Amino acid sequence: MAACNATKVSEFHLLGLSDKKNNQFFLFVLFLLMYIFTLSGNGLIIVATWIAPQLHTPMYFFLSNLSFVDMGFTSVTVPKMLDNILSVRKTISVAGCIAQLSFFISFASAECFLLTVMAFDRYVAICNPLRYTTVMHRRACLLLVGVSWLFATMHSVLHSVLTSRLFFCGSNQIHHFFCDMTPLLKLSTSDTSTNELVIFVEGPFSVMVPFVIVLVSYCCIISAIQKIHSDKGRVKIFSTCSSHLTVVILFYGTAIFTYFRPSSAYSLDHDRVVTLMYTVIAPLLNPLIYSLRNSEMKAAFRKVLCLRHF
Repeated sequence: MAACNATKVSEFHLLGLSDKKNNQFFLFVLFLLMYIFTLSGNGLIIVATWIAPQLHTPMYFFLSNLSFVDMGFTSVTVPKMLDNILSVRKTISVAGCIAQLSFFISFASAECFLLTVMAFDRYVAICNPLRYTTVMHRRACLLLVGVSWLFATMHSVLHSVLTSRLFFCGSNQIHHFFCDMTPLLKLSTSDTSTNELVIFVEGPFSVMVPFVIVLVSYCCIISAIQKIHSDKGRVKIFSTCSSHLTVVILFYGTAIFTYFRPSSAYSLDHDRVVTLMYTVIAPLLNPLIYSLRNSEMKAAFRKVLCLRHF
């Protein structure tokens, strides 16, 4: 373990998205509006699935849990980013940084596992429709969500503990808008080989294995759809999982690009933009993706908002 030859860091300086002062107000308003719409859209989904009887199904139960995760996911990063945009110092304590990283990993992992559970739900519904009610009963749904949160918490605790053991001396500038894993590893003055080894060994279990399960599920779903002779029937069945597939591509694509690369390939500007895609943009778009082509969700929204037209 390397010793510190300089003053030990007690707080980090988050450089954010841009250092141009004339952009700060625009960025604040933009991300504030996005944050409000994210909370409103996902909150509306949760309320709709709770009060609308037609949405009391496993698919919408998982969707409401995903909406809760999206609300937590974006709340971990955006409020602090908004505070730093208006602040002069733009700092966060080391303990606060580790806590932010811990919650970020927990919500990100929970999203991975929930997207996998939703893919399995669609697989059973389309490939084994006669067994759907038997397999996806209420207890099984609760168990799948509980296990998702359990693995997400374990994953978060592991990386948080390893990160908290690192030393940070000298420079305290994080070239990011929140305390992410990669910039922290690059900033550390101690040996990070263990952290990087855990990322590449344990990471595939928490990200790649769920992603493979999603791919296998959709391969089976596509195979089942191709066996349907009616074009109208194929379109109707595929539309039930197209929204989920869009979210999977958006989330997994950007996350894998960001984290499953050697640290030497880390690019400050590119990675900050890509990180925005799954930390801010994806939670904002998810309610739109799941509701635009979903007549049941639109009907539930009308009931919640007490409107005649949607």
